[in-house]
Amino acid sequence: MQSIISVSDLTKIYYMGANVVNAIQGVNLDIYKNEYVALMGPSGSGKSTLMNLIGCLDSPTSGDYVLNGIKVSTMDDGDLAGVRNKEIGFIFQTFNLLPRLTALDNVALPLVYAGMSKAQRIEKALHVLNAVGLSDRVDHRPNELSGGQRQLVAVARALVNDPSIILADEPTGNLDSKTSFEIIGLFEEIHAAGNTIILVTHESDIAKFAHRIVRMRDGRIESDERNLEPAKFLETA
Repeated sequence: MQSIISVSDLTKIYYMGANVVNAIQGVNLDIYKNEYVALMGPSGSGKSTLMNLIGCLDSPTSGDYVLNGIKVSTMDDGDLAGVRNKEIGFIFQTFNLLPRLTALDNVALPLVYAGMSKAQRIEKALHVLNAVGLSDRVDHRPNELSGGQRQLVAVARALVNDPSIILADEPTGNLDSKTSFEIIGLFEEIHAAGNTIILVTHESDIAKFAHRIVRMRDGRIESDERNLEPAKFLETA
């Protein structure tokens, strides 16, 4: 089976004045199509740095990264942006919605960068908003939506480009327990539809839904285990 993500000997070094921070130290990781992976670790473990590298938001200091057959570790920022928009759907803890845009326009935004016509953008954005249950909120701005609804808009935006990978960074961090589990239930549906999901979290209650759990410490992978009995949303709802 060919991996959709393959990193080899990946390192990331930050220079902060006289201090040298080895944020990622020789990480090797393969993630395959339609896997559901939780990336865990305490603050400072390197999980956020690794997420930024996997998401093409940053470039490694050394090592190789191949994303869906494309070697991205040596790309410049412009090329990385193109790969990022095509291959990865992002979901962030703070939603990262543009406050002056409606839910529809926020979701359609990645399609602008993809060069799609306005009519196509609207049609596709409406389709994914309907899929996450927000067809009655398309004209609402973020401040007119609950936290859970804002995260659903973020999920719809992540899905609109039909990405290879959904990368979710602490997606339930700002939500109450009930809404958190509803978002996780939606992730189950997304995974069942064939998407690859990488979920960055420090919450074991959220990680237990993943099918594989990778734990980091001090910039290295501490453990990488299959979750043989992942929790199901319907069983906890």
